[in-house]
Amino acid sequence: MSTSPWPSEWLRGALEVCVLAVLAEGPTYGYAITARLEALGLGTVKGGTLYPLLARLEQAGHVSVEWRAGEGGPGRKYFQLTEAGTLARSRQAEQWSAFTALTTQIATGGAVHRTPDREDTP
Repeated sequence: MSTSPWPSEWLRGALEVCVLAVLAEGPTYGYAITARLEALGLGTVKGGTLYPLLARLEQAGHVSVEWRAGEGGPGRKYFQLTEAGTLARSRQAEQWSAFTALTTQIATGGAVHRTPDREDTP
């Protein structure tokens, strides 16, 4: 999936929220998304991983797609967040923040608080 120091399982879990964050910066195309993610330190995300995710986001109504003519080259498919995508991004960012705080607490041996709706398992 990528050439990165991060385990691929982690990247698969984080990719959607990261792609939505990149798209929140403005309309862009696939290669630019991968370049931005790499520049941010995520590693290289291959097209075979990115484009199916973008298709799912489009199908969910979170992104719109527009073909734009290329300058001296082929046209490009630009992706842009929709209003629903902006809401999904915000919700996912909040959930991701809570999830990473919890997993960091667990991984570093910090105190973990039980929630009342979870049963203790032996």
